[in-house]
Amino acid sequence: MPYLSLMKLMYFIDRAALLRWGTPLTNDAYFSMDNGPVLSRVKDLMTEEDPAPGFWSHHISSPTNYRVELIDEAGNDQLSPAEERLIDEIVSENRGLDRWKLVEKSHKLPEWKHPNGSSTSIEIDDILEAGGIGAKQREEMVRELESVRRVQALLVD
Repeated sequence: MPYLSLMKLMYFIDRAALLRWGTPLTNDAYFSMDNGPVLSRVKDLMTEEDPAPGFWSHHISSPTNYRVELIDEAGNDQLSPAEERLIDEIVSENRGLDRWKLVEKSHKLPEWKHPNGSSTSIEIDDILEAGGIGAKQREEMVRELESVRRVQALLVD
């Protein structure tokens, strides 16, 4: 599949999880790029020609002609049934859209701002506000998610 399509679908899934449950699936950082919003680390993993050995490179091919392929099934033991349903829903909802239609759809998201050849950060609060979450609830959600990210950073380093 074109990695641009996978990038957009993963952003849509992460965004939907954040708006529905107050927590994303990936906990990645979000950025606006010319072709729409992206998950930062996921984008890097998709576009690296020789990614470091690890979970991603074991299951997803290096890019060839802007495409990636599934090398080995990853299983779903890390996903809840609700997460699986959300993924199925977003993929089904976007079935039949090519990568450029997905880019066009992502450009309509209120949190995306055209970076004119660069990239700009999309804050969690921007997504929550675009999703109609009130200011007080957004503040609480952002504080909680930032705490989770700090703990994850400590565990990774």
